[in-house]
Amino acid sequence: MPTRREPTARQLRLAVELRRLREAAGLTARQAASMLGVSNVQISQIESGLSGVSEQRLRRLASHYACTDEALVDALAEMATDRTKGWWEEYRGLLPTPFLDLAELDHYAAFQQDVAVLYVPGLLQTEDYARAVFSSRIPELTSEELELRVRHRLTRQSKAAFPHDVVIHESALRIRVGDRAAARSQLVHLLEASESDRVTLRVIPFDLDGFARASSTMTYVGGVVRKLDTVARDAPHGAFLIDSEAQLGAYRTRFRKVEEVSLNPDRSRDFIHRLTKEL
Repeated sequence: MPTRREPTARQLRLAVELRRLREAAGLTARQAASMLGVSNVQISQIESGLSGVSEQRLRRLASHYACTDEALVDALAEMATDRTKGWWEEYRGLLPTPFLDLAELDHYAAFQQDVAVLYVPGLLQTEDYARAVFSSRIPELTSEELELRVRHRLTRQSKAAFPHDVVIHESALRIRVGDRAAARSQLVHLLEASESDRVTLRVIPFDLDGFARASSTMTYVGGVVRKLDTVARDAPHGAFLIDSEAQLGAYRTRFRKVEEVSLNPDRSRDFIHRLTKEL
């Protein structure tokens, strides 16, 4: 297979999982190459995402690695053979790679869980709110860059079809990213979104105990099997993805604890409704 210049997040994840299986089996890259009858360079390229791998070779590797998790192997085989060209590809070269990575994660997500402390989660932002968020970036974006980001975010929203559990701290609901009208419109939009069968919205008011458990923003994206889950975190240089099994377990626990200190969905809607009246 030809080498790739820029592997996608999904291609890189496949590469990482194959390397993890090999290392768990206690085998070297040289031994894996010998099993397939290929060069060490080819194994290195496969495990760095620079080269693809056929389903036949992937299943042979999994067998050599004594992987008995059939659901994981099937999911990896699907990743290896998938040739989807998603809508986000039209933004390649126009937006930073993390924007494309998030859209790709959305496309394959089994579910998503968000904890928001300062901003409303991107998939629930109104157009005005999203524009205000991107307008606050430093260095400032050009008008073309700004509109590309807004359009990309709105398209992500229109494509989302997975169950979405969201916990928002009161601070994110009260901070006026834009003007008063935009703030009220955003709250109304959250109320409307909370009526969707696939969206579960919870709020953590200032006066609830246990705030420290919700002290950082996170987006947990479920894969087709648990080992392929991913956490997306925001950073000053852009979003980064976390996929180590130990950290995924920690984030699953964190989300469960955050849910425990939040209002239930009905009380959360009542809370947002009261905030809306204040505006």
